[in-house]
Amino acid sequence: MTEAFGARLAAAIAQRGPLCLGIDPHPELLAAWDLPVGADGLARFSEICVQAYAGFAIVKPQVAFFEAYGSAGFAVLESTMAALRAEGVLVLADAKRGDIGSTMAAYAQAWAGDGPLAADAVTASPYLGFGSLQPLLDVAARNRRGVFVLAATSNPEGASVQRAMAGQRTVAQTIVDEAAAINRADRPRPGSVGVVVGATLDVVPDLSELGGPVLVPGIGAQGGRPESLGGLGGARPGQVLPAVSREVLRAGPDVAAMRAAAEQLRDAVAYLA
Repeated sequence: MTEAFGARLAAAIAQRGPLCLGIDPHPELLAAWDLPVGADGLARFSEICVQAYAGFAIVKPQVAFFEAYGSAGFAVLESTMAALRAEGVLVLADAKRGDIGSTMAAYAQAWAGDGPLAADAVTASPYLGFGSLQPLLDVAARNRRGVFVLAATSNPEGASVQRAMAGQRTVAQTIVDEAAAINRADRPRPGSVGVVVGATLDVVPDLSELGGPVLVPGIGAQGGRPESLGGLGGARPGQVLPAVSREVLRAGPDVAAMRAAAEQLRDAVAYLA
């Protein structure tokens, strides 16, 4: 792994389109797919997703749905991540880790170090202060991995914190600006520190100086529309990475149907690349 994550992601988007597909094996979906609600069903669900998503740019397993099954679930997550990489797909672990000091350092080693759970990139929560993420940012940079920092989420509860003012800027904007400051060191190459911005927000931070990717969850079943993403927050072409889960997963367990749904969405956002 010689290229930094930002450059690898930009190349994958240019070649395969700007779409991040989710693996979210919640119990209702396992049942809908006639799979047992347990580790065996989780494994089969993930195998189907890997088959359907081969050849796409990046896939985002939702860690919580694996963690729910304890060590057996983590074993499935490890094998799923390895299978995606074998297909040439970048892996974004949606773990949303956030803590301080030695605990954050331990999370960093788990998700951005060189262990079995280390992904190409990981999501993180900065709401103990952006500086609390420094151990993760350092480990990710050493290992050429990426970090997507939660900035402005779609859940109603988030607004009271994220839209609060910190001086002349919202808290969400300060997070974007902190990520941008790190990415400046990589210019003119794409930065490896991205942010997460919900697709259904009516107020979006200024992303024009971020210099890294913008993960935008909520397209499709959650109400976000592909046509609304062009120039989101002043983002440039190639920066916006729509994330889709349920819109594709509800076409399962038929691999061909899932792939067709994913390709349709990829084509709908192709103008972003």
